[in-house]
Amino acid sequence: MGGERSEPCYARNMKRVDEQLTANARNLRNNATRAERVLWRLLSRYRPRFTRQLVVGPFIIDLACREAKLAIEVDGSQHAGDMPYDRRRTAYLEAEGWGVVRLWNNDVIENPEGAAEHISIDVPSG
Repeated sequence: MGGERSEPCYARNMKRVDEQLTANARNLRNNATRAERVLWRLLSRYRPRFTRQLVVGPFIIDLACREAKLAIEVDGSQHAGDMPYDRRRTAYLEAEGWGVVRLWNNDVIENPEGAAEHISIDVPSG
């Protein structure tokens, strides 16, 4: 009962997120693509909750449902030639227990409700 203080619970259980990744995630949230904004408007109403630009390890997930451990990647044409990076990210997330859904920007823009429905299949209702 002396004046000793235990260390905060976050000091033991939570890893600090790299400051540069946090800054990058914030920048991506503030400068979301049109497809990400359209999809976010629909998914933000879902339960369990979704979040945008979540840092997981060395990667930033476009949209994520933490409870379902589901990562949503909304890819533009820049990803067409960057398949090795995307495969590494998917392998890392899956090794951490995450499911990954990839959608193309144009598919989301042309059919946002269909994209949201496709995602909702993988998320338990909450």
